[in-house]
Amino acid sequence: MKEQKCYRKHRKWLLTRLQTSALMIRTLASSHSVSQNIPSSLWKLGRLNHVAIAVPDLEKAQSLYKDVLGAQVSEMVALPEHGVYTVFVELGNTKLELLHPLGEKSPITSFLQKNKTGGMHHICIEVDDINAAMAELKKKKIRILSEEPKIGAHGKPVIFLHPKDCHGVLVELEQA
Repeated sequence: MKEQKCYRKHRKWLLTRLQTSALMIRTLASSHSVSQNIPSSLWKLGRLNHVAIAVPDLEKAQSLYKDVLGAQVSEMVALPEHGVYTVFVELGNTKLELLHPLGEKSPITSFLQKNKTGGMHHICIEVDDINAAMAELKKKKIRILSEEPKIGAHGKPVIFLHPKDCHGVLVELEQA
């Protein structure tokens, strides 16, 4: 019963954060400075690809979504270039990405040190042109956490936007 209450509370918090983040991303994508003269049609946001959740126990998290909630859950995949193990949970209209640290320099390790029970790590939104998105976002002073796109868990180029520039949310953009 306590776990259900905690789950409902976390789900409500997560939905609120997602709605706020989606609004911020839409605003970011549609706004442009007249002085920069950048047409907003250079790139477009697509669908929400996934919500990533950092978990301290990957097997336990997999079991929750597969055995308790009945979702389709992928096998674990190691992504050493990102310092994570990933598991995807299919939800029909989007996915959850369960993240667990891989290696000592994993960004998930420091996240879990601050959030012992895990939690939402980032959201991933598809874009139709990641290079145009990078160029425009840099001109708008949105910090990107890498100089070039990296290949993400789906085998496509991805970038991450600094959470301080995105209202506290780490945003991943993925080439559609």
